[in-house]
Amino acid sequence: MAPVDSGLFDRLERFYDALPRPWARVEEIGTLVLFVRDGEGWPYYARPARGSHTPSAADLTAVRRRQRELGLPETFEWVHETTPDLLAVARSAGLDVLLAPLLVLDPAALAPDLPLRGATTRLLDPAAPTFAADLGASRAVARLGFAAPAYQSPLESAENVLLIEGAGPAERDAAEPPTAEAVRHARELAATGDFVTVVAETPEEGIVATATSQRRGDAAEIVGVATLPSARRRGYASQLTALLAGRLLAGGTPLVFLSAGDDDVARLYTRVGFRRVGTACVAEPAAAPL
Repeated sequence: MAPVDSGLFDRLERFYDALPRPWARVEEIGTLVLFVRDGEGWPYYARPARGSHTPSAADLTAVRRRQRELGLPETFEWVHETTPDLLAVARSAGLDVLLAPLLVLDPAALAPDLPLRGATTRLLDPAAPTFAADLGASRAVARLGFAAPAYQSPLESAENVLLIEGAGPAERDAAEPPTAEAVRHARELAATGDFVTVVAETPEEGIVATATSQRRGDAAEIVGVATLPSARRRGYASQLTALLAGRLLAGGTPLVFLSAGDDDVARLYTRVGFRRVGTACVAEPAAAPL
């Protein structure tokens, strides 16, 4: 794990707290803050209030009740190094916790832009007439990519393996297009200059990989890095990540970070210049036993 400067986790806390605020309603429940998105889009999370003590199981229960009332996923996020005792509390409250490697870019180690095999990259332009279609394709690629992780347990079903190997342009194009409200909101986000999506596409397959950066103040997170399952093992995700990271550095953003789904994925990001500094926790209700 890379050495960590003393102020890094405070900067991350400021980022996580500030990012949703222009686009969400904020509800404070105990020592937790629940962000409720205004309009369409991926729902936000609940997380510990900045500077608060460790949330209690009662705080988690109260927030989950409110999330159910609002029809929101019962999701909590925090950085383990900042709120280390919350892991045990969350598990005792019946939540499953994903421990995701948290990585920060080492600017001196950033991989150079390299040609992609058989593909080109471009930023999604909110002013382009194709923006709605591009947005729909990008989001469909992300949904398919995250539904079929690149690294699987040997216990996963053959059906899932077939999905991983087979999902391609046909499945992407069969996805429901984004609503007019979703397109409007995406244009609004992109117009700020703080939310940028880059895609890789081939002449034969169209959009096959996607990644997004979201910036607030002097920090930016790279999220939604995904490749269409049929187009994996071509280096698209790594290069899109490096492209966004380089663009952020060139634009004066000194802190660029991301969270990886597991250690295998984290190793891919270390190859383009990211270094692990901690653990991001994502908690959801435990699955009911079969």
